[in-house]
Amino acid sequence: MKAALVQLSVTDDPAQNLPVTLDFIRDAASKGAQLIATPECTNLISSDRAHQNAVLHHEHHDPTLEALCNEAERLGVYILIGSLCLKSGDDARFANRSFLIGRKGNIKARYDKIHMFDVDVSETERYRESEAYRPGREAVLGATKYAQLGLSVCYDLRFPHLYRTLAQAGAQVLTIPAAFNDTTGAAHWEVLVRARAIENTCFVLAPAQCGTHAAHGGRPRRTWGHSLAVDPWGKVLADGGTEPGVTLVDLDLDQVDAVRSRLRSLFHDRSFDAP
Repeated sequence: MKAALVQLSVTDDPAQNLPVTLDFIRDAASKGAQLIATPECTNLISSDRAHQNAVLHHEHHDPTLEALCNEAERLGVYILIGSLCLKSGDDARFANRSFLIGRKGNIKARYDKIHMFDVDVSETERYRESEAYRPGREAVLGATKYAQLGLSVCYDLRFPHLYRTLAQAGAQVLTIPAAFNDTTGAAHWEVLVRARAIENTCFVLAPAQCGTHAAHGGRPRRTWGHSLAVDPWGKVLADGGTEPGVTLVDLDLDQVDAVRSRLRSLFHDRSFDAP
């Protein structure tokens, strides 16, 4: 399977971000990509809730989702939308939702980010994602012609039991779209992505946001970039660097079975009593 990682540096204006995303997707498809993955917050990055309320939509009326579904059908490719920020309808908070779009433009799977980025990166940099976004509750697999995908989003990366569950349920490729903070990204991003691949003997596709993101009435945010593709042995196959663009990678899915036949740790879990 030829996959493409789309690295973006979005603004807080979904209408401005969409044409850029479409151009990268078309470029990836023209180069033979069969699965094209975008990062977390493909439609916008913003911490201003009033602004989000003004520009975000519910799923069934979201222009970015509609456009990417139409593009998947037109190009005959799978698109993994890393996530869209959406009005949730059943909660005052928003949803941070990933979508797997099929080659006919249909939604094959949707996943709401489970783990919320509620952290103090430093004395001056504080995030409380759960104040604006409601967490999901369900682990999700998405089927393509080529492989079973295990869906996740960004901060989920720090919770290995989620990926263990996905791999043991049949995932061959773990998707970890992200808008990873540049401070924690420099320290932890690559080692955590590689660890998830190694411990679950899966490929990992991790498309990312990068750079400084323009903010509406708030502090600009910086993300780490370095979209990664990692094989089941933990080898980095591709690194998207620090600029927006498309990174292509060929995945030999037979490698998953080959590594699992030699290193069977995925099937050696044992129960134990907590201390």
